[in-house]
Amino acid sequence: MLTARRPRAFVARLDSRTESTPLARYLLRAYLSGLSAGEHYCDTAELLLGELFANAVQHSDAPADRHIEIRFALTGDRLRLEVHDAGSGRPSLRTAAPNDESGRGLFLVNELAERWGCATRPGGIGKFVWALVAPAPTPTLVTA
Repeated sequence: MLTARRPRAFVARLDSRTESTPLARYLLRAYLSGLSAGEHYCDTAELLLGELFANAVQHSDAPADRHIEIRFALTGDRLRLEVHDAGSGRPSLRTAAPNDESGRGLFLVNELAERWGCATRPGGIGKFVWALVAPAPTPTLVTA
């Protein structure tokens, strides 16, 4: 007998290249499609994952041949996103000037995630940045 089960945590290692960002978002969409309410996380989660992954690629001081690991898990009704890299640097929130062409990624994470943070990876090599995403409210239909 087949039973419906909640997807478990998802883990993948991707090349540390900007071109891997769309693949990371695709894998997240596939994971969320297995959740009964996955559409309530999709837009925000994709944006946050893209920003966290891009930061790991651009700002990590890890050797170029190191992979970036992504993890997704539903904990209660919150989606937890993690991006692991072997770099030693820590992300810091800053204010971008109006003419800056970059530097707004963590600002978006800070504004859209319920919470986020950074921690040392188990084993002591590198770090991971995590974000909790709350489900978007279901729009209500107003009738006259």
